[in-house]
Amino acid sequence: MTQTMNLDDYLAQGGVLTSPGNVPPRYRGELLRLMSSFVDSELAASAGFADAINFAPAIKERIAASRITLEKADHAERVLAVMADFGTDSRRYQQSHDWAARVDREADIGAARREGDMRLSVFHYPIAGWADAVVMNVLQGLAAGVQMTELTRVSYAPLAEVFREIAPREARHAGLGLEGLAALAESDRDGVQASLAYWHPRVAAGFGAAHSARYETLRRFGLRHQPNEDLLARWETLVAEHLAAFGL
Repeated sequence: MTQTMNLDDYLAQGGVLTSPGNVPPRYRGELLRLMSSFVDSELAASAGFADAINFAPAIKERIAASRITLEKADHAERVLAVMADFGTDSRRYQQSHDWAARVDREADIGAARREGDMRLSVFHYPIAGWADAVVMNVLQGLAAGVQMTELTRVSYAPLAEVFREIAPREARHAGLGLEGLAALAESDRDGVQASLAYWHPRVAAGFGAAHSARYETLRRFGLRHQPNEDLLARWETLVAEHLAAFGL
């Protein structure tokens, strides 16, 4: 118990762990859960944007959607390699779910996980057309940017390093979305507004519940630093600022 408490104190004060061999069981479980959520979300996002490529109205937009599709799969592979250090069978894991599967468009699943699939709930919903894809990418891209401020500081050093490599590309995905949104705000304002109304609450759900009981455990382990409600508030501010710039 003394050893465990000392490790908790070390992590709570900003200490880091560097290999699976010095990771205690409870920490290991939370770390794998965090990585699974990221990998599953990136694989599902990649599958969703693969379909969106054919919604693109021109070559530039097709290239943007293709880049997002490719890089999100690559991000999943990078984090899955860290999971493999803990004994995860990478090939079997990739085949564990249908990453392209989606619920009915009008379904409301809140923040629920589904049958062991750890993707954020927003990635269970289908994309309906190019404007919808762009809006979803903007809102979720801004959310990913906020969440990356947490992920790049996780206390498991090999994973934090991977996230620091991934973060600039995730930011570029949001940037590509904002470029597309600027054009759509002029050409399809009604479609954009409808998609904003659809995706906003679904992306917001990905931040989790306010005053989460699990947050304190994650904070103690150095796997989280700011509570869900603070991250959500930062995202809401970013969204409002960007939409106002487009008159939305």
